[in-house]
Amino acid sequence: MADHVHRRMVAVASAAVILLAGCTGEKPDAVPTPSGSGSQPVPSVTSTPPSATQPPTSSTTPGTTVAPTPPSAPNPTSAPVRRVFRYQALWPFTTEARAAEWQRSYRSGGHQPWHLDPAETALSFTQQFLGFKDIKLISSRSVRGDEAYIGVGYQIETGKKFTAAVVHLTRIGQGSDAPWEVVGTRDTDLSVTSPRYGAAAGSPLTVGGRITGVDEAIRVEVRQASSTAVLGTLCCVPAGGERTPWTGRVTFRGATDPALIVVASSGGHNQRTERFALTAVRRG
Repeated sequence: MADHVHRRMVAVASAAVILLAGCTGEKPDAVPTPSGSGSQPVPSVTSTPPSATQPPTSSTTPGTTVAPTPPSAPNPTSAPVRRVFRYQALWPFTTEARAAEWQRSYRSGGHQPWHLDPAETALSFTQQFLGFKDIKLISSRSVRGDEAYIGVGYQIETGKKFTAAVVHLTRIGQGSDAPWEVVGTRDTDLSVTSPRYGAAAGSPLTVGGRITGVDEAIRVEVRQASSTAVLGTLCCVPAGGERTPWTGRVTFRGATDPALIVVASSGGHNQRTERFALTAVRRG
């Protein structure tokens, strides 16, 4: 009888232990981790390399990140970078204001889109303004940013092509649709070294340079963009040899533009105009 009562008391005690464990939620074999121990697990954090948009993980607080500093907002009142025109305006526009007038007409009605193409501008300058009708093709093209060097030339009956001049152009005015402007030439076999580019000039004007060729006759003209008429002509200066100096004196009148074009040309072997070079002067 006593043995039976003892077994019953053991069973009741075991049931009480099991019931207590279920109420506390602890596993019977769980071993608590001592508080303050250095081995306490740290929540895992996904690592991201530092970048302009993701700040590096803080070295003082594991698992937390430094709040990113918001980028400074652009100043809505700041003006865009202004394009500075450093050359003599030769053709087709005489001033930046004239170029801006074309921009407005282009934006409203697509007027004369060829102003946005440096090659078309160079060829139009050569054929239509200077009147060198025999020069019909683009022989080279180099465009970098706001600067362009366009070779214009011709082809003879054998199929061989020649470059008559390399026209220097630059953008004039503001905006991405600023037009191209002729400002000079890059000279090789024929050059105009006098008067100096951008110098003040009056009539009569002494013009000179160098030429490589045989039995050459150099024609000199003074022009301005606002007029199709030639202001003055000198024909012709005999020359020849290897980088031989040449010089002449031309009289002109009727100049009204801020800048004048002094152009020298030669030819007569394969066609009337075979090469040309120019410089720009300020109206004196």
